Parts: sequence; structure tokens; C-alpha cells
Amino acid sequence: MLRIATTIAATLAAAVVVSTASASAQPTADARPASIARPLTPDGNADRKPEPKPESGPASLAASSRDKCSAPASDGRHGCVEVTTADAPPAGALWRSPGLAAGVTPPQWCDQAYNQVWGTRTQACIWSTVTYTTYLVTNGQRTTTGQANITVMQYNYTDTGLGRYAHQIDTSMYSGWGDATKATIDGQATLTGPCTRNSATFPAKPLSPVNSWNTGESFWDSAITGPAAKGKCKTQWYLTFNNPGYDPAVVDYSMNEVRCDNATAGRPGIGCVIPWAASNLVYTRTATPELADHVTKAQATGLPSRLTRTEDQTVIDSNRTKACGSAPSVPGKSCDEYPIASSQQGLNAGGTRRTHPGCGFTGVPAGTGPVGVSVCMIAVADNNSQGGTNTQFFRRERVLQDDPFNVVVQ
Repeated sequence: MLRIATTIAATLAAAVVVSTASASAQPTADARPASIARPLTPDGNADRKPEPKPESGPASLAASSRDKCSAPASDGRHGCVEVTTADAPPAGALWRSPGLAAGVTPPQWCDQAYNQVWGTRTQACIWSTVTYTTYLVTNGQRTTTGQANITVMQYNYTDTGLGRYAHQIDTSMYSGWGDATKATIDGQATLTGPCTRNSATFPAKPLSPVNSWNTGESFWDSAITGPAAKGKCKTQWYLTFNNPGYDPAVVDYSMNEVRCDNATAGRPGIGCVIPWAASNLVYTRTATPELADHVTKAQATGLPSRLTRTEDQTVIDSNRTKACGSAPSVPGKSCDEYPIASSQQGLNAGGTRRTHPGCGFTGVPAGTGPVGVSVCMIAVADNNSQGGTNTQFFRRERVLQDDPFNVVVQ
């Protein structure tokens, strides 16, 4: 069950275009019989924490999508669809009923995704509101004959071990009156990028009753081939409002790119991720206490916990040499640098070294700020363990060149 929050930042990452074209001009949806098992399930990895996708603001949405209406028909009837970005619907109207005929329940953190995409490495959500209004024009005077206010939830999910992703869309009328509430809604899905359709379905259903949910599901398979291949795909859903006596109204939603790759070192086969979302690279105090202590001190001086991956071996080697090339010889210890050498925040990007009391470096000052690197002599076992932890993390989360990740100490 999903309860949508009522107050959240209003920055919309979904690119939404509204039109009033005929539904017959839109792509058709494949019918997937209910007896066929859903070809993908969400990854519920609790270690992946949701975060908002950085965006520039809602201005482009408002400019491109507000007040789009068809010309009145011969009897003066016409409809309009307006994407709204102001107040959220009442919380009491937004509880999802259990037992949906199709689809999966998005995670609870999707509540936060009002007018802004939120995501983890394998899931992404955004929800917004749209108003469908019907009118009658008589002797040049326009009269409103009905209005329906609708929540639209979009949900992407995928798997780092499968070359497939899903784009689900859910709609629910939370208030309405008149002719607009007599409409039915259906959906069709299209795609850009190197993926192919597995299935897509959004059967036509009435908007009424209030707070009932209609669901569309689409599944897409990566079409990349060859070693080191990768590509991004994005789905569009066309939601069509059909109403007797009124021209169809169509709203076009696209929300998020999914990247699939066969380029993750040490992990053959294709898998897919939400590339802008960062997973947590975790060091534990119990397994690697000296490493954890150094990273904690380094981040406390202002060095970033959010890093960016580099796979360029020249940059990695430069980061290590500049940080630890002149490290002292301490029995049982080896030099650790933070930010890690396989990040773009190492000394190859500039800055100077800093250290801490008890780290074994002489002549290296303390320091603060987000640029530079912290060095410390730590237990060889901790340093060796760190290398394995990093490698396993990058493989598991498919962290490639220029991908973000967080370094967390627990």
C-alpha cells in the first residue's frame, strides 16, 4: 500500500507533453494474459537508499504542458488536459487499495517523489497530478461540463543481473464531477534506445469510482550486443482519455533513463541500473577498524562522501602514486588514501595531501576542505580487504566510468 506525502519539493523530472490527438494514432499495447508470470520483479535490496535526481526546475514542464485543448467539435464539445504542479492531493485520497489487478506496489519511499524523480540503483519513482476537463461551447460561450483530478504514478524497476527493465504507470482519480468522470483511460507505451519490447499492456478502464487505481505495465529487453557494450533506454507512456461526445485527449509521460551494460569488469552478461543513482560502498568498523577510522577522519575534514568512479588505469595509478608514492615504511602497515584511487576525486584532479595524528606520516600537514586527499598508514589486512570490498561493490552495483557512489562507514 502506498501513501503519497502531501508536502514535497516541486521540481519535476518527468518530461510531459500533452496533446489531443486521436487515440488511434498512438502506438498499440500488447496484451499479456494474466496467466503469464510477470517477467521481472523489483529488487528490494535494503542497502540501496533512495535519493532525488538532480534537476533544473519545473519551468519547462509548465511552459510545455499547460492548457492544451482540442478545437471544439461541431456540437461545441471539447476536452483539455492540464498537468498540475501545485498542491498535492489530499493524503486521505491517495491510499492504494490492495489487490491490484495488475502491477506491483511501488516502495514506500516513492511517497517523497512528488514532481521529482527519486531513485535507487535499481528503482525510480515519480508521481504528479493531471486535470482532465470537459467543456461545451454555445454561442461563443464556454461552459465547464466536468472535471477529473488524477494522480499519475510512474515506477521504473530493473535488476543488475538481468538485461530487462519495467516501466509501470498507475492512475487514480481523487476527485471529480460531471462529464469528465464518465471517461475511460488506457495507455500505450513506446521506447527510445537500444531495447526491444517484451510486453506492454494498459487495458481501458473507467476513471470512476474515485480512488480506484488503473495500472499499465511495460517490460523491455536490452538489445546491446558484444563485449563492453552499454546503452540507455527510455520509455514513453501515452495515456488516452476517451469520453463519448468528446475528442480523445492524450498525455505523454517519459520519466527516466535505464542503462544496460555488458561492460562491468568481472561480471559477464547484461544487467541494468538507474545510472544517476548512487549505491553505498560500505566499510565496517568490525571487519576493518583502521580503514573505517581513517575514512571517518578524512570525511570529517570535508572530503566528500559522494565520489565518482574512474576506470582509467592511468588516473588510478596517478592517484595512488601522488598519495602514497612516498609513504613511510611501517611494519604491518600500508598506505591508504581517501578519496579512493578509483575515484575521480583523487590527487590526479588536484589538491594536496593531508594526514592525522597517529597515521605515521611526517611532514604532511593536517588540512580541511573538499579537495585533496587524506593519507594514513593502516593495517595491511584492512587495506587488502578494502580492495576486495571495492571490487565486489563495483561489480554488484555495475558502477562504471563516471557513475556516482557513496562511501559509508558503519
